[in-house]
Amino acid sequence: MATAANAIGIVGLGLVGTALAQRLLAAGFQVTGFDLREEARAALTAQGGHAAGSVAEVAAAASCMVLAVFNTDDVLEVVEGPGGLLSVFGVRSIIDCSTGTPHELEALAARLAARGVDFIEAPLSGSSQQIATGEATLLLGGEAGALQACESVLAAISGKRLHVGGAGMGARAKLATNLVLGLNRAALAEGMVFAESLGIAPGQFLALVLASPATSGAAEAKGRMMLDGNFTPQSRIHQHLKDVKLMIDSAAAEGQKLPLSETHAALMRAAIAAGDGELDNAAIIRELRRQRTTPPSH
Repeated sequence: MATAANAIGIVGLGLVGTALAQRLLAAGFQVTGFDLREEARAALTAQGGHAAGSVAEVAAAASCMVLAVFNTDDVLEVVEGPGGLLSVFGVRSIIDCSTGTPHELEALAARLAARGVDFIEAPLSGSSQQIATGEATLLLGGEAGALQACESVLAAISGKRLHVGGAGMGARAKLATNLVLGLNRAALAEGMVFAESLGIAPGQFLALVLASPATSGAAEAKGRMMLDGNFTPQSRIHQHLKDVKLMIDSAAAEGQKLPLSETHAALMRAAIAAGDGELDNAAIIRELRRQRTTPPSH
């Protein structure tokens, strides 16, 4: 079936997928998307896109697919499962914006190459809000020719793009950078509750951090949310725990321990058990406050 040159398909319309659809629609692409949730499909229609009733319907609408699903198991199901993207002739490029398992994505890329389908890893470093404003960084894994063929799509998603190697390297780069980002957030939250225990007001502490070498992108992005107690999700605790588990498993396979990330994972598991898994990652401060053993003396 012939498709328009500016037609794009998206599978997965959560925080990231919705932000990607916003970017692509603003750039003039015709966006057809699918999500299991009816409310997500309705939101795409309200944005000006077309909501499909299945993955196969998305595949029939465009030759270039963008995936924004939860993990690599979902990627494999969407691409190769019954009624998946490969069930419809015509898909030529798949851009995977999820954070996945490197060796599984390498194997998938090889299988797709044998079928003449380009596979590009394109995990984004940044929150859904930063994705929507074009401020997130694309960490690209794939062949140079595939990236060139999808240049207009990738440029619409973000002007910040780093090609880090072949298939699998995008996931590796995202996991490594996300490790630092997540620990920066946790360190900020721990510093804030420590400052509170010493009698330093949270607002004063944040001002101190932002004006000192202790500052970070995490402090700039999440400090005000921690201060205001506004945890409307731009990214979610349970999603980052999934990434940290991948970090720990990937490091273990190479004989490397990640003690700080193991502590971070335990902190997030406790936050999820307390009901905070769907909140923004800034809400990790709530778990640290719950771990106070005595009332503050100030």
